[in-house]
Amino acid sequence: MLLTVPNVSEGRDREAIESLARSFAPARLLDVHTDPDHGRSVFTLAAEQGEIAEALLGGARATVAAIDLTGHAGLHPHVGALDVAPVVYLDDADRGAACAEALTAGALIGEELGLPVFLYGQLATSDGTRERADIRRGGPRELARRLEAGELRPDYGPPRAHPTAGAVLVTARPPLVAFNIDLATGDLELARRIAARLRESNGGLAGVRAIGLPLAHRGRAQVSFNVHDHRAVPLRVLVEEVAREAPIAEAELVGLAPRAAFDGFPEDVPLRGFSPERHLIEEALRSVT
Repeated sequence: MLLTVPNVSEGRDREAIESLARSFAPARLLDVHTDPDHGRSVFTLAAEQGEIAEALLGGARATVAAIDLTGHAGLHPHVGALDVAPVVYLDDADRGAACAEALTAGALIGEELGLPVFLYGQLATSDGTRERADIRRGGPRELARRLEAGELRPDYGPPRAHPTAGAVLVTARPPLVAFNIDLATGDLELARRIAARLRESNGGLAGVRAIGLPLAHRGRAQVSFNVHDHRAVPLRVLVEEVAREAPIAEAELVGLAPRAAFDGFPEDVPLRGFSPERHLIEEALRSVT
């Protein structure tokens, strides 16, 4: 059993999001996380080897038809309608299967849909495409310029951005934990300072990516994290570090996470919408295995 966690650049149109969730069949939907401020929806799906590439191709086909980036206003960094499409393995023994599905999906999406596909993370073919942030730098317009100038070359698909759907980033990886902490203040500069202090690239926590964002719908500032190794940095550490500088209103898990990520998590910090049965990988997979 493998997971895939496609992220699409739509966070407000509920009907479109529900339709896109169905388009990733035959993969089975475990969770949808939608955020109107981020302008993003994250689908967590499970499928056997041999089904993942088909699911991602179908979802990419529907996403390209449904989302026009030229009118997109979300805050989350992105370069594509289907922005990222990672295939997730839960055991090192399944890494080869996940890589095969990711590479097949990338090749099919590039060929059929005319989308430039970049392999990132452990599948990256150059240092300049290893980190998502390096590919996303400047957003869709800057990516289109860099492609046109020959500064970047996709691994699959045409050497130019799709006019309305941009590009897609594909990898295979173990579980990554996407986790947000809402501050009990709208101080965006404070959120950005905290994010800068904690991100690995500035000498912060190992494997942690972080940005500060304004949440207009809730009148708060947010520190948004990606944790690449939840055993090295459990979520309680992020809460403790943020609480050193700012009051915390609540926290939020985006998608699913391993149970171990919540070891020692403080009971006095609310987790918006969290349900162990739905949001812990070990529990959610019981419904499909």
